[in-house]
Amino acid sequence: MALVLRRDADKRRSRCNEMQAMVFSGVDSRLVLTDVVPPRADNQQVLLRVHACAVCRTDLHIVDSELGSPKLPLIPGHEIVGVVVEKGAWVDRFALGDRVGVPWLGWTCGVCEFCRTGRENLCDVARFTGYQIDGGFAEYAVADQRYCFALPVAYSDVEAAPLLCAGLIGYRALRLAGDVRRLGLYGFGAAAHIIAQVARYQGREVYAFTRPGDAGAQQFARNLGAGWAGGSDTAPPEPLDAALIFAPIGALVPLALRAIVKGGTVVCAGIHMSDVPGFRYADLWGERTLRSVANLTREDGDEFLALAPRVPVKTQTVSYPLASGNEALDALRAGRIEGAAVLLPPHQAGTK
Repeated sequence: MALVLRRDADKRRSRCNEMQAMVFSGVDSRLVLTDVVPPRADNQQVLLRVHACAVCRTDLHIVDSELGSPKLPLIPGHEIVGVVVEKGAWVDRFALGDRVGVPWLGWTCGVCEFCRTGRENLCDVARFTGYQIDGGFAEYAVADQRYCFALPVAYSDVEAAPLLCAGLIGYRALRLAGDVRRLGLYGFGAAAHIIAQVARYQGREVYAFTRPGDAGAQQFARNLGAGWAGGSDTAPPEPLDAALIFAPIGALVPLALRAIVKGGTVVCAGIHMSDVPGFRYADLWGERTLRSVANLTREDGDEFLALAPRVPVKTQTVSYPLASGNEALDALRAGRIEGAAVLLPPHQAGTK
């Protein structure tokens, strides 16, 4: 459904005729607080009153034009926590008043070979929340019921929001690394701060790599169970069995390959990364594996959201009002966020 803008800010806003949203026009990397016509739920969709939406590095890649061809104008945001206030005619998974979470993967065809073999994350015509589908930097959002998750009751709205991308993509990356003991995490942001807790719960040793000289991030990692933390330009004290790269920096790939043992795995967990520089074949030789993670599957979501409260994963968040979405993106871009930033619409003001 096309996003309809309202230029007249003096009109009364209500769910029936107007809501506030942070809108990306594609002209520059700034979002604009805009009055827009709220979406309506289609047959397979639920309409959510947004309670919280976490801010992801992918949102930065979109507004910084590092990911091409977003829907324009666009409401970003794909870590949405909301309550169902309207249902489409075919909706049978959720009832009015249910709290649900909405992730990055928003729709797939269901009939291609990828979808039929449990690899829906690779569907060639998949559509993504906050990219081709308007997202959660708004007071209301719609989502396909098939790509929504029931959320653990142990988490508040703000605490749950980062689980829906940082947690889910991090969990998929961890799973694809295999059953390893010594695990390196390159880039200690929203995803790593969650996955470090899961890895420690599973009995793994965690080695955290941050921007060189970032003593605060290194201490943050140690507080969350990392046995060692240092700059990404530093070799770990012993070889790693696997490494997960969350920072969107291609130059980390050769460094991570040199840090792992023969037979080890390096997983690139971001949707975008700067170019990977050339490296010696010797860095890959020895049956080392280099692979990427693309999106997520609903199975990943079900597994992780069942696991998170058992750990229990504790998300560290910094809340911003919806109108301060640009400030949240700026803080993330500058590396000033420990954990995850979360946007709160006006009706959630004061939520912890």
